[in-house]
Amino acid sequence: MTEELQIKKIIKNALLEDIGTGDITTNTIINKEATISGKILAKEEGIICGTQIFKWVFETIDPTVEIAFNFSDGDSIKKNDLIGKVKGNTRSILTAERVALNFLQRLSGISTKTAFLVTQINNTHTKITDTRKTTPGLRILEKYAVKIGGGVNHRFNLSDGILIKDNHIKGAMGIRNAVKKAKENAPHTLKIEVEVETIEQVKEALEAKADGIMLDNMSLETMKKAVEIIDKKALTEASGNMDGKDIQQIANMGINYISIGGLTHTIKALDISLKF
Repeated sequence: MTEELQIKKIIKNALLEDIGTGDITTNTIINKEATISGKILAKEEGIICGTQIFKWVFETIDPTVEIAFNFSDGDSIKKNDLIGKVKGNTRSILTAERVALNFLQRLSGISTKTAFLVTQINNTHTKITDTRKTTPGLRILEKYAVKIGGGVNHRFNLSDGILIKDNHIKGAMGIRNAVKKAKENAPHTLKIEVEVETIEQVKEALEAKADGIMLDNMSLETMKKAVEIIDKKALTEASGNMDGKDIQQIANMGINYISIGGLTHTIKALDISLKF
């Protein structure tokens, strides 16, 4: 219920941003009592995501608008598929359509990209995970879309886990001291992950008994050596411009996770339209 309230707040803010003081075009040319029906059409193939958010947008504007989807979140759609239908007050539909489509298109784009990457490594035990590189205010939706696409979620926010990155290491005067301080001051239930860039740092993180080691921006050769040194003594995560790398080759090394910021920060929205 808390998530639903959070999402509906996002929707209300999006509608306030888009409508302003009123939909002047619609309100000046469309009769108040006019009704109409429309089709939600796929203009390219992908994975659909955001159907409930789409419904909630219209519900916020006008609960009497009827929406029926032929697909559920996670389903594959093809070009020209009839995704669903909309029926109701013409003014309400015209006022809500852009925000509703924006959510549906963006979330479907994220799910589609995630599914494509997951498919590339589906014969391995490696999992594709997201990052905190999300659109401000939309994290709950974008991370949901990653899961719908078959990926898994990294920490949702800074309170979810301890991830000691390069600037933390410098601020704490080294990996050993950073991990030591974390173990002393953080709840024992939280795992400690350390971002490393060199083999020397890998060894230092292992000696400090980190629970996870993030191999950041390493060459494939260095990464393979790092995984061999870690030898399952800690969870491993490959990170850093993964979009442009051979993730199949990385997964075959035995990496536990591949984190990809591009799942949420570099996305082409799936082309979906609403036509009367």
